[in-house]
Formats: sequence, C-alpha cells, structure tokens
Amino acid sequence: MGETDAGVAEGDAHDHEHEHRSRWPIVGAAGAAILYTGAALALVGNRAGIFPSPVGVGIAVVGFAVLTGGLVGWLRQAYLSDYWARAASDRKRRAYRATMVIFLVTDVATFGAGFVYYFYVRIWTWPPGELPELVGSLVLVNTALLVASSVTLHFAHEALDEGHRRRFLALLGATFALGVVFLAGQIAEYATFVGEEEFTLTSGVFASAFFGLTGLHGLHVALGVVLVGIVLWRALRGQYDAERDTSVSTVSLYWHFVDAVWLFLVAVLYVGAEISL
Repeated sequence: MGETDAGVAEGDAHDHEHEHRSRWPIVGAAGAAILYTGAALALVGNRAGIFPSPVGVGIAVVGFAVLTGGLVGWLRQAYLSDYWARAASDRKRRAYRATMVIFLVTDVATFGAGFVYYFYVRIWTWPPGELPELVGSLVLVNTALLVASSVTLHFAHEALDEGHRRRFLALLGATFALGVVFLAGQIAEYATFVGEEEFTLTSGVFASAFFGLTGLHGLHVALGVVLVGIVLWRALRGQYDAERDTSVSTVSLYWHFVDAVWLFLVAVLYVGAEISL
C-alpha cells in the first residue's frame, strides 16, 4: 500500500471513529424539554387560569414528536447507516452501553425528584382523604406483565448469543406485546380511578404524586416499547447476531431499568400508600 493509500485508509478510520458525533441527541433532548413544558402548562396553567390546557397538550404532543424523531434519527445514524459494511468495534460497543448507563443514572434523578415529593407528602396527616383502593388485581396483573417482559427480553438476548434466531424473534415479539398490554392496563387503571373512584390529578397532593410518578413511568414504558419495536423490526430484517447485538443490549438495559423502577414504585406508591406510619 502506498503512502497515499495509507493516508486515505487512516483518514477513513479517523472518520469512522468520529462519525457518530450527531445533532440527533440534541434534537431528542429539545423534544423532551418541549414535552415536559407542554405537560406542565397543560396541568398547571389551566388550573391557575393563566394558560389554556389544550394549548399545553398540543405543545406536549409536538415535543413527543420531536423527541421520537430525534431518537429515530440517532438510531438510524448510529446503528443503521452502513450496518452491513462493518461491525462496531469493541470500544464503540462499550461506549454505547456506557452512554445508556449514564442516561439511566440521570433518569434516576428525574424519578427521584418525584419520590422526594411523595415522601414529603407522607410527613403530614396520613392517609389523605382522596386515597382510593390502590392495590387490586389490575396493578398485580400489570406488574406480572412487566416482570414477564423483562424475562422474555433477557432470554431473547441469550437466544441471540446462542444463535437461535427463531427463538430470539419469538421472545422479542413477546416482549413488545407485553409492553403494549402493560400500557393498555395502565390506561384502564386511570379510567377506573377517574370514572369510578373520582380520583384525578387535581384531587389533592397525593393524587398529583400518584399520577405524576405513574405517568412519568408510563412515558418511559411507551418510549421503551418504541425502542423494542425498532429492535424487533431490525431483527426481522436479520440485522443481529452474537457479534452484532449492541442495540439489543443497550435497549435491554433501558427496559430492565424501567421494570426495576416499576417494582419500586409499586412497593412505595401503591402498597406503601396504604400503610399508615
């Protein structure tokens, strides 16, 4: 190889090392900020008489669309572009996983703020007057569904590592379906509380904590369903094997985190709310 060829090869390698510097994470972060702002305006602005609720909802919808677009663009650039031409190096695979871990650590702070509010509420007279019957069959079924989805995703990844493609696809599809059913169950729970119990976001301080935390978690599950759906779509195209599983492992980290948060949320918010200190 001549000096010129060596220089070109070195330049290509340098470009490959830095090609994932992207605007898409910034787009996704902006979408998340718009989403949270819209939700806050929808929930607080109308109640305070300073902002119409429908406008806040519209802003939140736009934010969710921008967030989803940022994530899709990021995934496309990081994972789909030139997928068949080369595999990610071990260093890049570790970097992707580390990035997901850092994101989840920051997400702990997001949930932590909501739990701090709930624990502060618990300092005062308990139980509050608006407390409904929280622990019922629906929440138990939802919990079983989410735990089962973590199990199916874990064994799907194992099947991929062992080269069992059909089992991998079946278990990945089951994970996606369980996530969708969980979201439907949470919507049904909200409908029950609002319709039969007359327990709404504006019922009191506990209600704001309950719907805030469960709604935040539901948003994370919805995002997780989108991510698992993307992984499933790519898997159906044959884009994974034991050496090309970076997105499977990073999405698995996210999904297991969401599952763990739900178990803590059930223990503290559902069961814990019915225990008088």
